[in-house]
Amino acid sequence: MTKLDWASVYAGVNLLILFFLAFGVVKARQTHKVALGDGGNPAVLQAMRAHANATEYIPAALVGLGLMAILDPVPVLWVQVLGGVFTIGRILHGVGLSGSGGVSFGRMTGTVLTWLGFIGIGGVLIWAGLSPLL
Repeated sequence: MTKLDWASVYAGVNLLILFFLAFGVVKARQTHKVALGDGGNPAVLQAMRAHANATEYIPAALVGLGLMAILDPVPVLWVQVLGGVFTIGRILHGVGLSGSGGVSFGRMTGTVLTWLGFIGIGGVLIWAGLSPLL
């Protein structure tokens, strides 16, 4: 598979993560009869934060993975590894935050993996962008 193939797989999975977290917000609002916002309900707020957190990270990472996929000096393995680390982090974080408002394995591990993916993607893009000058 090519770098673009892998980036597409991670984009698809992350879009599904966003969908399922958005669906969790709709379900929480229906369950607690909240038409707009969180209605002061902690369960609705928790579902909203799980979705909002994903929307804060996923778009930027997908742009980064897409750029990694089209830049020549980036090896396919880096797209696979960084896309995988980031995506596993988003899955764990989404499950952890959806299930518990407090500290949880999913939330903590998901945060670490998300940040490692972010740092890795950012670092690779800087290296790839500057590589013609080296």
